[in-house]
Amino acid sequence: MDNNIIQMFKAESGEVNRFDPQWSPSVDPFPSSFESSTPTLTKPRTSGYTIYVDLPDTEEEMLLVHGYLGHRVKVTRDVGLYLRSQEDKRPPRPLYGEWSDPDYRYADIPAPDSETLALLKSQGFLTRRTQAQELSFFRQFATQKAKRQVNTLPFYLIMPTYSCNLRCPYCFQDHMRTDPAYKHLLTTMSEETVDLIFEQLPVLEQRHQVDESQELTRTYKFFGGEPLLKETRPIVEYFMAKAKSHSKARFVAISNGTELHHYRDLLGEDGISEVQITLDGKPEEHDKRRIYPDGTGSFSLIAENITMALQAGVKIMARVNVDKSNLADLPALASVIKQYGWHRHKNFGSYLAVIVAHNDQTEDEECFGTRELNHAFNKLKQKYPDCDVFQADGDAMKKKARQAFDTGTGNNMVSQFCGAHSNMYVIDAFADIYACYEKTGDKKIRIGHFDKASGLNINQKNECNWRSRTVASNPICAQCRYALYCGGGCAINAEVRTGKLHANFCDSFGKRFRESIAEVYCERNAL
Repeated sequence: MDNNIIQMFKAESGEVNRFDPQWSPSVDPFPSSFESSTPTLTKPRTSGYTIYVDLPDTEEEMLLVHGYLGHRVKVTRDVGLYLRSQEDKRPPRPLYGEWSDPDYRYADIPAPDSETLALLKSQGFLTRRTQAQELSFFRQFATQKAKRQVNTLPFYLIMPTYSCNLRCPYCFQDHMRTDPAYKHLLTTMSEETVDLIFEQLPVLEQRHQVDESQELTRTYKFFGGEPLLKETRPIVEYFMAKAKSHSKARFVAISNGTELHHYRDLLGEDGISEVQITLDGKPEEHDKRRIYPDGTGSFSLIAENITMALQAGVKIMARVNVDKSNLADLPALASVIKQYGWHRHKNFGSYLAVIVAHNDQTEDEECFGTRELNHAFNKLKQKYPDCDVFQADGDAMKKKARQAFDTGTGNNMVSQFCGAHSNMYVIDAFADIYACYEKTGDKKIRIGHFDKASGLNINQKNECNWRSRTVASNPICAQCRYALYCGGGCAINAEVRTGKLHANFCDSFGKRFRESIAEVYCERNAL
């Protein structure tokens, strides 16, 4: 092959053809028919889903990753240039920012030898499908992948209350505690509501083809408001007991950690086994952000409760919300984490998260994009090695990149960004059901509710709006070579920026993905 193909990466076959057309909920938001995708071209063109990954320290070699078949191959740059010259359209604009058509798309680049061409065809990088046929095939593949995800055990977020004892300025629920018009929401779930939920869960799960005869472990994540308040302790304990009588159960929570000591005996392997708690920088900075209504800070109490929970065997994941004003505080926070000795617990982790301007108290220009934060953090970590206690998005992207090399074809691909579009149910204190935890408290957008007299009630229009969001339903995502690695991005962030739930939210995903693929390859091959 004239050494055009330098390295092939093992991939299991069969994933692309395993279609399952079943969809159990009452309204099918997915199209049931597609235009023909049978190949008709006499001369192959480059697949529009070919991902080109440049490698550092070499201009002679590059990696190719296929966007829906999952194949990976290392080739000479001449092969990469040939494939680019055979593209018959420019790539989708959102992933590339400002750009112009590269000269090589119109250059007469010699074809590689016949054996190389045959391999590129067998791996899908060259296809006899037209643009329309390949797009049709991709949509069918992504849609059926989404349907398979639907027919899995649902994931439950339980909101015992919308109340919260803190007043964090960037909170997307801030209006619920500060606007009197929402005062009616600040109540606590009742035992009658808990009973109603468990009466109706089997009905809900039938919509997802859940086999009730199997011994399944259901996961319940407590969320708020602040779910683990002293005043909500009785109903949380009641819910946990009810869940355990219903089936095997696993409990986790997202909490501010200020009143976790009131749950000491409910923590551990058989109780609440994992808690996400937010720390917003060094103690002084945290105490400006994670504040009580009177303006006092919360760091010291949270720190005590983290130590207590770790000693109880609870997995603690510390979320650190970062913007441009507190990035420089990370080395100080890393020192605090090591002073407390949390990093020595195998059940402790911490990660950085970007803040999105969801309300008028947060300035968009003060917020990082994910790639921007990755680069800023990497520079900081080089200067302050103790910052290795934090994981950044780059670490998660590297995990995704490793899966691209390690797993079978397509096994790490997703056609929807998160469970809000498939099998997640957020249930609040009023037995109202929502798809996303960032869109709750408004009955007009709920996807359903439980009622004592009528049982499970589904708002078909709202449910379809959420559950039908896939990379196949978005015309931009459907043409994007990164779509099945990205999933279309967060719907809420897309809505904040465009006003449309079904828009795409790219957040420099293409660049982040390519960088991670190159980094992982270099780590493994010591380039």
